[in-house]
Amino acid sequence: MVGAKDISTPLSTSTSLKLVDGTTSVDSTEFRRVIGSLQYLSLTRPDISFAVNKLSQFMHKPTITHWTTIKRLLRYLKQTIFHVIQLQKDTTWHLTTYSDADWARNVDDRTSTSAYISFLGHNPISWSSKK
Repeated sequence: MVGAKDISTPLSTSTSLKLVDGTTSVDSTEFRRVIGSLQYLSLTRPDISFAVNKLSQFMHKPTITHWTTIKRLLRYLKQTIFHVIQLQKDTTWHLTTYSDADWARNVDDRTSTSAYISFLGHNPISWSSKK
């Protein structure tokens, strides 16, 4: 992956990931190993959490399309290697949670969006955003 071309997004919007996509199956052992490493990495990289979650749904029978998508994610990580959430040593154990909601402001689909982030001291420990 040293000479791989940089990309700006972890997933392609034009690729539709399906369980059966008509391409050949690949070695599930290697696929699982890479997904396991990416799951560990996603603890400090929330920008890849969705992509890793989506790809982990195909661990039992990965295809060439799924493997190509993993390689794309690895190329994204190569470009954004210094983007991390830094955890700080903190003597205070204060749990703080912030939340927000947007009630159907999007005129296209009129759906609500809600989100939260929780901190233990100064460190983010949990977050979610749902439509």
